[in-house]
Amino acid sequence: MAYDFGIKTTILRHLSGIATVEVVPADTPASEVLARNPDGVFLSNGPGDPAAVVGAPQIIDGLLGEVPIFGICLGHQLLATALGAETYKLPFGHHGGNHPVCRLETGTVEITSQNHNYAVDDGSIGPKVEVTHRNLNDGVVEGLRCLDIPAFSVQYHPEAGPGPHDAAYLFTMFDELMDSVKGTN
Repeated sequence: MAYDFGIKTTILRHLSGIATVEVVPADTPASEVLARNPDGVFLSNGPGDPAAVVGAPQIIDGLLGEVPIFGICLGHQLLATALGAETYKLPFGHHGGNHPVCRLETGTVEITSQNHNYAVDDGSIGPKVEVTHRNLNDGVVEGLRCLDIPAFSVQYHPEAGPGPHDAAYLFTMFDELMDSVKGTN
């Protein structure tokens, strides 16, 4: 199941490689999505200020802990907001296909494609959320993972095409997360 905040075709192409994808409007209530018994929920990219997407954090809050969640770009910011974090406008947005990001778990550097003017405030991230990726140019939070529920997100675009594919593994991680949760239900 994919929430459409401005979803890109390339994202749908990647998701359809791991699951059957049903796209729902951004204002679809969590109860309606959960009633369809999805294996996972994807929070898409989209334009602008996450604060302008009224109601999305409350909808996402209703999904947390119920189903695996993966967010990209705006979806990352909205997941963070639902988890209690805040966002802010960057002095200079991240735009282009050559942004180095460190995957903190392994220390590897991924060259990423980015197109955003807002970021998650590092100081507002709660204790049950771990920063997983950081921008090497300015230290901005580029990825998050919940420690107690199956949810993660990245600020950049792992699906970018044309563009770097260093982070395409994230779609496999989402597939594995859905499989692991499905196996416990």
